Amino acid sequence: MLGELNNREIDAVLHTSVVGRIGCHSDGRTYIVPITYAYDGDTVYAHSAAGTKVDMMRANPDVCFEVEQLDDLANWRTVVARGEFEELHGADADDGLRKLLARLAPYVTSTTAQPVSGPDGTFHGIRTTASEPVPPSAGRVNASGQDPVIYRIRLTEKTGRFEERSTSGRERRAAESSHMYT
Repeated sequence: MLGELNNREIDAVLHTSVVGRIGCHSDGRTYIVPITYAYDGDTVYAHSAAGTKVDMMRANPDVCFEVEQLDDLANWRTVVARGEFEELHGADADDGLRKLLARLAPYVTSTTAQPVSGPDGTFHGIRTTASEPVPPSAGRVNASGQDPVIYRIRLTEKTGRFEERSTSGRERRAAESSHMYT
């Protein structure tokens, strides 16, 4: 069965995924690239090194964002959203990076860089071997020695589709998405 995701299901896909694809277009060229991201309900936060993607989004901030969840070829969900790129600076960049790092912290596998949380569970930074926690605003330099570009995509339109071999999968997803917000 093919169908459309409702708003709650669309948000569940966006909230539970960490990799999506940005499509951007500038000067007659289209570019699509995967990114890791955090989603807060209406905005996608991400970071990047300077390069083709960032140059194109600066030239044309209208972008497309896609996320999919694939169980198998007959059971999948996909969300396509449109929005506007906005480069972040100062406190906004710190906030965006904090959201991104908090979302990605469960996936950190390095033994030399671990997330640090406060007593209330909020993310405070990354601890490297034999160091104090490094807050998001400190030392934002990537492997190439450049400051990363911290940005957000304010989503203005979201649509979603699914395919399921049986209705039990849809009922399971509906139950999962209802628990996510309680």
